[in-house]
Amino acid sequence: MTQGLGTWAHARAAGISEQTINKLRLRRDALYQNYLRTESIQIEGIEEILSELSTSVRMAIVTTSKKSDFDIIHEKQNMRQFFDFVLVREDYEFSKPHPEPYLTGLKRFGAKKNETLIVEDSMRGLNSALAADIDCVIVHNSFTKSNAYPGARYEIETLEELKAILNDEYL
Repeated sequence: MTQGLGTWAHARAAGISEQTINKLRLRRDALYQNYLRTESIQIEGIEEILSELSTSVRMAIVTTSKKSDFDIIHEKQNMRQFFDFVLVREDYEFSKPHPEPYLTGLKRFGAKKNETLIVEDSMRGLNSALAADIDCVIVHNSFTKSNAYPGARYEIETLEELKAILNDEYL
């Protein structure tokens, strides 16, 4: 997956039929959406940090999540107000690690690469940022904290650290 090949591409390569893949995809989607509806995935303190950052920087979300999943994730959260826009998987042709998602966001912002900092938590996201030639900070989380992130401009443990980077380098 870090190279952009998803589970379904691997399944096809292993000879799994499209019919079986479609059934599995529907089942996976139902389980994932149930998880999103029933589990708390909110990052502690995120609204406060985003609120503070939004007074000095423009922000957007560029995600590989499908719109339906993104909407479920954010229906109970009050974070969209801090972002200029959201790009979901349906808004671009090629998914991360391809550069298109971030180049699409950059174009929509009307921003230059050298005045942009991407915040990511995955290797696919980092590779997308690197392919787009945009600086990237990796925020470690419990799922990805043991991964190496070569090419990241910064690696941080909390979003609190992001404020110092932005103040020192981008504001």
